[in-house]
Amino acid sequence: MAEDYYATLGVSRTASAEEIRKAYRELARKYHPDLHPDDDVAKDKFKKVQNAFDVLNDPSKREMYDRYGSSFEGVGGGGPQGGWGGGPFGGGGGAGGFPGGGEVDLESLFGGAGGFEQLFGRSAGGRTTRGRRRAAQTPGQDIEAALEIPFRLAIDGGKTDLRVDRGGGKGETITVTIPQGVPDGARMRLRGQGLPGSGGGPAGDLLLAVRVEPHPVFRRSGDTLEITLPVSLSEAIEGAKVDVPTPWGTIALRIPPRTSGGRKLRAAGMGVRHANGAKGDLIAEVQIVLPAAADEDAARLLEAAKAAEAGEADPRAGLRW
Repeated sequence: MAEDYYATLGVSRTASAEEIRKAYRELARKYHPDLHPDDDVAKDKFKKVQNAFDVLNDPSKREMYDRYGSSFEGVGGGGPQGGWGGGPFGGGGGAGGFPGGGEVDLESLFGGAGGFEQLFGRSAGGRTTRGRRRAAQTPGQDIEAALEIPFRLAIDGGKTDLRVDRGGGKGETITVTIPQGVPDGARMRLRGQGLPGSGGGPAGDLLLAVRVEPHPVFRRSGDTLEITLPVSLSEAIEGAKVDVPTPWGTIALRIPPRTSGGRKLRAAGMGVRHANGAKGDLIAEVQIVLPAAADEDAARLLEAAKAAEAGEADPRAGLRW
């Protein structure tokens, strides 16, 4: 089951930025690997705390996490909400960062240089009291890739394979989980899937630019799905219930009597859906289809419609440049 970052830090979903930072400091002091060098459980808890803080401390990442649910930690929308700033992927919100670009170092975490040295027994020369010098760790570089997915996969969510080149001429196929409702132009961050680090440093991330292929029938605007709905002349004049396909099954949509072409009918909750329960609507725009060969009934309806137009205002009277 996907991890709940708020639960990991022990704060509510409405917690302020200061409450999140305070909870992080307390948990980091409790589980920091330097306090528990041989405790794998503590190391794992510290890693989870750090991952949760990385997301919830960054306002844009927190907004996307709240919107797309715990299965979509790394999404940034391609629109006004999207990205990490400063380019297609940017560099904001580094590990343990605070708003404004600062990062949490161990001295600030444990109350200043003196408190840090006292807690871990470090001398001014950088050695521990046991006389060991820790090897320098260098994180691996992030790499970028483009990912094109079908329209239906973007709506439903699921898994897809991606060929990644990490240099050296050797490609590797990895499986990518696509969150439900991911938009075209989204940015996804896959942690630890970039270039390997050195000296035991962590691997970089894989930054994906997502492109969603167009659908032959449906169009998407935010979380709203749009479709052009052909109806017969008799259905438009007399009213009817017609079957309309949606990502969530076929629905019966009511066409009111005397419906004009271009009228938009709404099916609430049948648009784009997300893991956090958010649902968009489906908008069906009516397109009246005249019969190719008018039979007796169709001809009668056409004549009746023509007679009813007598004396009506010009339907294009309001057109202006």
